Amino acid sequence: MLIKEFRVVLPLTVEEYQIGQLYSVAEASKNETGGGEGVEVLNNEPFDNYPLLGGKFSSGQYTKKIYHLASKVPAMVKMLAPKGSLEVHEEAWNAYPYCKTVITNPDYMKDKFRITIETMHSPDRGNQENAHQLSPEKLKQREVVFINIANDNIPTNDYKASEDPSVISSEKTGRGPLITPNWADTIEPVMCAYKLVTVEFIWFGLQTTVESFMQKTYRGIFLNFHRQVFCWLDRWHGLTMADIRELEEKTKRELDEQRNQGTVRGTQNQD
Repeated sequence: MLIKEFRVVLPLTVEEYQIGQLYSVAEASKNETGGGEGVEVLNNEPFDNYPLLGGKFSSGQYTKKIYHLASKVPAMVKMLAPKGSLEVHEEAWNAYPYCKTVITNPDYMKDKFRITIETMHSPDRGNQENAHQLSPEKLKQREVVFINIANDNIPTNDYKASEDPSVISSEKTGRGPLITPNWADTIEPVMCAYKLVTVEFIWFGLQTTVESFMQKTYRGIFLNFHRQVFCWLDRWHGLTMADIRELEEKTKRELDEQRNQGTVRGTQNQD
């Protein structure tokens, strides 16, 4: 088991981010779907009486998705896994400002593979010591990693000037570009997404390698995604939750169409 807590400071309010996150998830899903691969949305509905974070949260929006990922997994896993097994199921309970996501591979890996992502969104600069109320034992295992959406390096293949917070500014809000080295220490408004990622991969000879690979992968995903959230600010700022639910329903239909036609899209594994 490998536990890392990624802290992403953003020039947004916690309330703004709720809309921006949902909008960006819908848009990013379309960018990763096509040619028989990508995202399939099975459920998107309210939930209640499901205790989270020790009962502090219990209601919100539940989603269940299947990710068809043949070209996006490590080559070492692809060689050993039977055809048709390279799908992962994602269940998410969005009880904003707290969210919990669980990723599994029930058809093949069963209880030997599990990724849990717990996120707390708080109006601070990432200085909470224990936002997830971890036990002393878990705190010892956890590694804290700060992600800077403007200053961290992006692989050349992933770089887009239109998604670079050090270049982009928002006409609607007047925020950006994020050009000073210490922007996260001075920007207003400000919030932090505390993303606790626990990876469990039980496979003799591969556990350490794959768990490290997955943590590295999620760091890249979080960096790219939150760069998009900020750079797409003028697209989603001012939308309501009703607008978002309508967008999600439209996106579900588009994903079903895209997944069954065209070519593979989005990030593919290069190893």
